[in-house]
Amino acid sequence: MVLALPDTIAERAFPTVLGYSREDVPPPVAVPGGDVRLLIAPANYAEQGLQWARAASTLPGVDAVNLQIVPARNPGFGTDAAVPSSVAAHSRRWSDSQWTAVRSFTHVLIEAERPILGRRFGGDLRREIHAMLDAGVRVGFVSHGSDLRLPSRHADDSPWSPFTEPEWPLRTVLEDLAAENGRILDEFDLPVFVSTPDLIADAPSATWLPNIVDAARWAAGIPILEGRPRVLHAPTNPVIKGTALIEPTLLRLQAEGTIDYREVHGVPASMMPGLYGSVDVVLDQFRLGIYSTTSIEAMAAGRLVIARLDDSVRRHIADATGEDPPVVQADPDTLDGLLRDIAARPSDYAAIAARGPGFVQRFHGPAAAAAVLRDFLLGPGTAADSEPARSSGLGANERPHDAR
Repeated sequence: MVLALPDTIAERAFPTVLGYSREDVPPPVAVPGGDVRLLIAPANYAEQGLQWARAASTLPGVDAVNLQIVPARNPGFGTDAAVPSSVAAHSRRWSDSQWTAVRSFTHVLIEAERPILGRRFGGDLRREIHAMLDAGVRVGFVSHGSDLRLPSRHADDSPWSPFTEPEWPLRTVLEDLAAENGRILDEFDLPVFVSTPDLIADAPSATWLPNIVDAARWAAGIPILEGRPRVLHAPTNPVIKGTALIEPTLLRLQAEGTIDYREVHGVPASMMPGLYGSVDVVLDQFRLGIYSTTSIEAMAAGRLVIARLDDSVRRHIADATGEDPPVVQADPDTLDGLLRDIAARPSDYAAIAARGPGFVQRFHGPAAAAAVLRDFLLGPGTAADSEPARSSGLGANERPHDAR
């Protein structure tokens, strides 16, 4: 009944039911003035939508912006434009004005296979895509992780997969989500980008679009491994990161005096650079087979990063960049021996960590992402003339040799 009322009445009379008032409704995303106008929306996970937009804007003639549909628990990431999820879900005024704005973009990258136009097309992503294509907008997808990673496939591929735990309540939810999103990608056969190479197993035609980190923000300039190794683990999701699998090893080594171990949760993003600068070793994840933004930030800080990378992921990164990522390999069974070896041979591992800042600057900076996006935005065959492509070593047509 509330949704059948005019917005002006419903917002005044039922703000508690709707979850917003008239004052909460922002204007639509501002359309930039370039010949090529890109919108990236609506997820902005880890601020990557904003960072990719900034990277795309370094290409000739391209202006890009991002939009985040902000959940009730706002993570506080920077964004060009934001709209509360309650407004996107209920406000016809916002949805209609947003659709008018979106039709003025030349390109749209849809993040995480989520609708970007609120209730304009009933929250139906398929209808949104058809409408944008009919309006002459070039549409692509960018997947971040759980939106596309199929748990059943991952569990079959890796004994360390978090999806091997049948009692984990999110497994069924994520299976249904990834399966449906995979069907959407197959139906439309549009360009697909993925933020981590492992997702190419779920979308074989996809291209790796590296996450971006501001290397200067994370630079620590503090020597490491000059005493007992100081080891940090800051899991955003302990199940995914494999925290329970590695904790016994870490606590045992700490009790023996081999390492100083610290586990932290809920630290504000603004404090993380200082936290990384205070340790020697950062433990990322041991279940998914990738390195995450945590690893990239720690590499930029010159810390020694330990994670479990699938062989196919490591090979893909080496093929795309020409370098082996400076991430030391370990799984829950080998972590004990690795940490003991680090304590015994600190200078050897400090040399690995010293490669991190340069690796991040070359392959997780704006130039690398711009090189990947160039063909989508400016047409195929342009990467050869691209300064970002030459400087980063990445190109839009990079594919793994063993993606399937």
